[in-house]
Amino acid sequence: MTLETEVQSLRQVPMFREVDPARLKLLAFTSERVHFADGQRFFDRGDAADAAYLILEGEAAVTLDGPQGPIRLALLGANALVGEMGILADQPRSATVTAVTPTTALRIDRRVFLELLSQFPQIAIAVMRELAHRLEMTNQQLAQMRTG
Repeated sequence: MTLETEVQSLRQVPMFREVDPARLKLLAFTSERVHFADGQRFFDRGDAADAAYLILEGEAAVTLDGPQGPIRLALLGANALVGEMGILADQPRSATVTAVTPTTALRIDRRVFLELLSQFPQIAIAVMRELAHRLEMTNQQLAQMRTG
């Protein structure tokens, strides 16, 4: 895939729409397009948080190990960012992420990801909004478990 095609792919992602094309070209150049087969893991809980992944195509499940097996926390599709929590918290991965269909993602190195957030407040705000949304969903699930 050409650099220009990568830039066009990134422009489709809501959090990158306002970013200057030259910057997107730099992101595309410094990132790596990776492919995961159905059932292949992006990373395991406890792994070092060395990169974030932007899902371009396919779906991935976010899971935790429970007493009766894996508990699915979320199913993420195109334009979803995954792996950012460990980078932001400077902690190992808090969950396992596994492709549930053949999936293509952009692997964004930790250093590049942190640079993106510092240079582009709109991307940082989009990431914060997504994290706030996930926290709200978790709170709702916990409330339902306690009342149900």
